[in-house]
Amino acid sequence: RRRLGDLQPAGLQGRDRCHACRAGPGAWMKPLRELCGGELPRLVMFDLDGTLIDSVPDLAAAVDRMLVEQGRAPAGIEKVRDWVGNGARVLVRRALADGLEHAAVTEAATEEALARFLEIYADCHELTALYPGVHELLEALSTAAVELAVVTNKPERFVAPLLEQVGLGGYFRWIIGGDTLPQQKPDPAALLQVMHLAGVDAGQSLFVGDSRSDVLAARAASVPCVAVSYGYNHGRPIDEEQPSLVVDSLAELL
Repeated sequence: RRRLGDLQPAGLQGRDRCHACRAGPGAWMKPLRELCGGELPRLVMFDLDGTLIDSVPDLAAAVDRMLVEQGRAPAGIEKVRDWVGNGARVLVRRALADGLEHAAVTEAATEEALARFLEIYADCHELTALYPGVHELLEALSTAAVELAVVTNKPERFVAPLLEQVGLGGYFRWIIGGDTLPQQKPDPAALLQVMHLAGVDAGQSLFVGDSRSDVLAARAASVPCVAVSYGYNHGRPIDEEQPSLVVDSLAELL
């Protein structure tokens, strides 16, 4: 996979470059400048779960409670970790199927279980926590007047309260949830919408995520993608999706 030392601005082409037109002092956020041709992007969009916050403990607790109420066996945190990333509906369908493949789950069963899961999860956020380096990177980007957004497949109603809970409520100008638009990632619609609202083109933007859906959405929007290695990618290494850069901590981007 690409490491920070592998990036050479003169050698990056196409989607590997973000042609921003703002430079800053010294080596501040040098990794981002190297990825973006020597300058900072004007807009950075972030996935939420598995990128900024570790929400799996709470998601697993809500999934398990829903399953037990239906007379099923609890799934446990390790299974749920592999199931998240495609929105609440798909998470619930995977829980009912007890696996990633969920084609056999009926819509009626999905609707009933999804409604109960959302009720439970609304009061189940005590274990969600920030990943290391998140606050420091967001503070640095904000100080540099870079516009910030969250683009997640999590239902929108949960996003702002969660950001407030973990101390990130003031950083993001735009929030796009999984039910804000008709499409979800890996469709690029949410990224394109944020870029439109910000008045920023793909060459001045960057996306940071943790999953195949994030990399595919960024690629479809022609936006460079930084992927974190610690997130939720259905048990597969994120390197396989060939993002622009892989980091083990967002602090590496400072």
